[in-house]
Amino acid sequence: MPKKGGKHAETGKEMQAQCKRAKVEAACSLSVMTFENPDSLFGSLISPIKQETFFREYWEQKPLLVQRSDPLLAAYYQSLFQLSDLKDLCSQGLYYGRDINICRCVNGKKKVLNKEGKVNYMQLKKDFDQKKATIQFHQPQRFKVFILQLEGEKHWRLYKPTVHLAREYNVEPEDRIGNPTHEFILKPGDLLYFPRGTIHQADTPLGIAYSTHVTISTYQNNSWGDFLLDAIPGLVFDTAKEDVALRTSIPRQLLMQVDIVDSTKKLSSLLRRLADRLENTSELRSSDMKKDFIMNRLPPCLGCDSDPLTPGGKLPKIDSKIRLQFRDHAIITVEPDQENSDEIRREMVYVYHSLKNRRETHMMGTEDDTSEEGMSQTHGLRFPLSYLDALKQIWSSSSVSVKELNLISDEEKENLALSLWTECLIEVI
Repeated sequence: MPKKGGKHAETGKEMQAQCKRAKVEAACSLSVMTFENPDSLFGSLISPIKQETFFREYWEQKPLLVQRSDPLLAAYYQSLFQLSDLKDLCSQGLYYGRDINICRCVNGKKKVLNKEGKVNYMQLKKDFDQKKATIQFHQPQRFKVFILQLEGEKHWRLYKPTVHLAREYNVEPEDRIGNPTHEFILKPGDLLYFPRGTIHQADTPLGIAYSTHVTISTYQNNSWGDFLLDAIPGLVFDTAKEDVALRTSIPRQLLMQVDIVDSTKKLSSLLRRLADRLENTSELRSSDMKKDFIMNRLPPCLGCDSDPLTPGGKLPKIDSKIRLQFRDHAIITVEPDQENSDEIRREMVYVYHSLKNRRETHMMGTEDDTSEEGMSQTHGLRFPLSYLDALKQIWSSSSVSVKELNLISDEEKENLALSLWTECLIEVI
């Protein structure tokens, strides 16, 4: 990345040794970023480190410092974002606070210098030049294809990517986050990766007019703890249908007691029963995390100026052969019927997708993305539980004939194919 210094806390000498081993020269690396597809883009982002090496040795394990010392590669990342990009973006209607923050360090404290309303580029440039302010540009993936591509096919969920255009400033000793165990001086064309949770602090070195860096934070709220919080309720619900022990009453006045040692022993026993069932379970519900992932995912990468997806090609018929499109942008879940408020709620199959998500409002939490009840909008389809096998058939096959779908009648088979086609989830081949 262009001129930027960074500091973060880790494990002293061990970390320094790891980082020294991770430094690589870029003689064999690509001279430009590759935007052909998400896979090649990510490969060029971390080049010359191979993707399998990155995920095996560095991902959530240790820092990686890629240094491209060749002067010809000093502008390696310029295609990602530059100060000049803001001029055109301001004309599209950026707002202070929502899209851009103007701030600077005054006596070791952050001071926000935002104006009201829309951002005027000339005023922005004036604050940047005369007040030595830092520009923070939020959610650049709404405008720049490179981040759209990175998120699109990597099963990642981007979490508040930000472009920082930082002016020179000094951080007072008392404002630092402890004593740094290692210091990185990043030069143009360099990249620094460190595992999630690393405490870090960055500043522009003395003598440098300004620095530009892109911060990409990803895979937030995807820990085993998050998954357990999502999956355990469904596991308990399913197990309780068959295991009477989970349906017996808790001790009288248990909720009023302070000391519940005896009850915790019983609860531990029930958790072991759940663990036993889990080992013999082929499917585990994770509806909330799946929906959250799809709701907050960018649409497929078809270019920044592409029109919204619409069904194309031939209508699927009983003799048609079909295949799934955008596999990484659609999920299948089994949930209680959301449209039935009866006490006994039957289970239904839901297919959620991100094909209709809007790049312009990604991660912005705008009113346009909410329903009348204030809930985030999820796009998808609802089917009877009897359609589950047929849906799995489509998802697991490279192609399948409509007449071979695991449904009883030809009418059901055609209706399923037509519903998926209407949502642009399948194509006729």
